[in-house]
Amino acid sequence: MSAPLPENEVIITGLLQRLAMLRGWSSRTTTSYRSDLLHADAFFLSHQSSLMQADSGAILAYLAELGRSGLQSTTIQRRRSALSTWFTWLQDQQLREDHPARHLPKLHKSRPLPKLMSERDVERLLASPETEDAVGLRDRCMLELLYATGVRVSELVSLRRGQLDLEAGLVRVIGKGNKERVVPFGEEAGRWLQQWLLVRPVQPPSPYLFAGRGGREMTRQNFWLRIKHYATVAGIRPLPSPHTLRHAFATHLLNHGADLRAVQMLLGHAHVTTTEIYTHVSRARMHDLVNRSHPLGG
Repeated sequence: MSAPLPENEVIITGLLQRLAMLRGWSSRTTTSYRSDLLHADAFFLSHQSSLMQADSGAILAYLAELGRSGLQSTTIQRRRSALSTWFTWLQDQQLREDHPARHLPKLHKSRPLPKLMSERDVERLLASPETEDAVGLRDRCMLELLYATGVRVSELVSLRRGQLDLEAGLVRVIGKGNKERVVPFGEEAGRWLQQWLLVRPVQPPSPYLFAGRGGREMTRQNFWLRIKHYATVAGIRPLPSPHTLRHAFATHLLNHGADLRAVQMLLGHAHVTTTEIYTHVSRARMHDLVNRSHPLGG
């Protein structure tokens, strides 16, 4: 015969079942709420309180403990949301007069690390377009320039012929907030640009370096479909996002010893803290390399 449940757990489970029935929750949602609330109750009980009596100070202490435990911000936010739903319902049912979780400070979500694309996968992606026809040559040139400069896809598709200085190996980019920056590109991208300019259609007339159908500006969505197609052809999984080559540009530069401030300028980031996320990606890659390659790495 199994041991009886603690009194608090019985009360919480019973009240939660009523709440779930009123809100039409699935069994999975109900189980998730029960787990989160019982976790909180265990903390409160260890601090001379409970889920029924906890005040805002106890809740803040609980959230602080969750933060110190290294949980992802999404998990902390979910548990916080469960508490808010719980106390709202207790107040609605006149089981509590106050709502201790109503005016808690906002949580700052941690930024997810950008998806990392290896240098080998980048090479395979760049080599995927069939460059015998104009469309394939255009796409190869766009991919090369995207990886060579780290520009945003929106900046790439809006490039005009006058923004390109082929001799100097520079491209003038109009970024967010209409801010302008000049970004260099290497010889490989320069060779593909030379080839593209030789066959670039002049009819219908278009100011865009890489025009879409009818000479119009290509959309970000259309170019993303092109990237997705070439990644599929190259057998790259997971499929890259529109910003993957920009992320690869930054990460690979840092992997090869580039200065963080220089990468910030090339990417057009207003604050270096935005660029610093790539140092985490770079370090994560180095740890993975050690773990996979060192005899005692793992």
